[in-house]
Amino acid sequence: MKPALIILLFPILMFGQKNVSSRLAKYMQAQVEVNNFSGTVLVSKGGRILLKKAYGLADYEWNIKNTVDTKFQLASVTKQFTAAAILLLVEKGKLSLDDKLSKFLPDYPKADSVTIHMLLSHTSGLAMGFKEIAISSMDKDSAYSQIKKIPYEFSPGTKSGYSNIGYYVLAKIIEKVSGEKYATFLKKNIFEKAGMNNTGVSNNESIVEKKAKAYCHTENGLIHNPYINWEINVGHDGVYSTVEDLALWDHALYGTGILSAQMKKLMFKPYDDENWGYGFIINPFYNHGHQLIAHDGGFFGTMTSFNRFTDDNLFVTVLSNNESFSHIISYGLSAIALGKEVELPYKHHRIEIDTNLYDQYIGQYDTIAILKIDGKLYFNSVEMELIPESETKFFRADNHDRTIEFIADSAGHYHSVILTKGGVKEIVRKSK
Repeated sequence: MKPALIILLFPILMFGQKNVSSRLAKYMQAQVEVNNFSGTVLVSKGGRILLKKAYGLADYEWNIKNTVDTKFQLASVTKQFTAAAILLLVEKGKLSLDDKLSKFLPDYPKADSVTIHMLLSHTSGLAMGFKEIAISSMDKDSAYSQIKKIPYEFSPGTKSGYSNIGYYVLAKIIEKVSGEKYATFLKKNIFEKAGMNNTGVSNNESIVEKKAKAYCHTENGLIHNPYINWEINVGHDGVYSTVEDLALWDHALYGTGILSAQMKKLMFKPYDDENWGYGFIINPFYNHGHQLIAHDGGFFGTMTSFNRFTDDNLFVTVLSNNESFSHIISYGLSAIALGKEVELPYKHHRIEIDTNLYDQYIGQYDTIAILKIDGKLYFNSVEMELIPESETKFFRADNHDRTIEFIADSAGHYHSVILTKGGVKEIVRKSK
């Protein structure tokens, strides 16, 4: 491009970025005012920060505000760091993706049938998790003994199923192969190299400056999250960080200073019909039709989202300490950054309507089943009631920012709906 043309286009580009930044800021302010969002947000595109801001409180009792350098537990966003550590050990020749679990933990059930690759790609058959053990006060050895007793969900390698236990096991393998504690290995080989000075792994003793407390929702309001045993809840969880440090990690993943091109290729490859890579999901359904490498997390008060739209050089991360729907908010923010129209959050109010209208709406809309049970309308299951705000528009009881509007054709029949999630609209047609 000629220098003169660049000069002419520069004000237009700057105006466009300011306009996007303004829309992002308005969206987040509405999330605060309507949905009580508490946490931090960072959106960058092409290396330019479009939004970086903190909202809400890090400590509700002392009325201490979140700041952009507040540290948050990452929950399952931790998995990508565990996967990166394993790949570093692969590159150093310390282990192979084809190695059997029995090589490292011979006492684990079916260890001869499980490979490192299966653990990384959620195809091991190991169960989802061990929540009750994670919030217990038992020691590491006792916890391991109990976790080993949890049955497999399916035969290793036969299909996929998301597994926290698989990444817990990977953390134990990292310690055994490296001869270092999981936290030490990550700090030396990932965090320090990426300049992530506000990132670490939680334990039960250390005082971490500027770390947000986490709060859970109940019918009676917010309460403290329960005790979490960080000697046990590791590998699949355990890392804490800031939005700025996560932006540094995103930047590092474009280069080869930490992971080589070969290791990144392995990490970012989808291995099953659920599109799981190593520590990431590749091009999930919420990718807006753009190349996306992502992962979300949630555990007792913590909700997090990490999104890399690699072809657009767009990075969106949202960290929350009061169970705000970070993944939904990220979906809305990324849509705005990609130039889509997004509806701002608003207060939804129930109205009373004739429930006989529901008979026109029930049916299958692609993967969504609209059900009528005992005079109420449901979205896929009885756990997701649809609350009317007009005769044709409903919001989900579990998340008011998710709405469904039934659209009549010229004959007055309802064969399509408008789904809105985080303000992003999608038309879905009724299955024949």
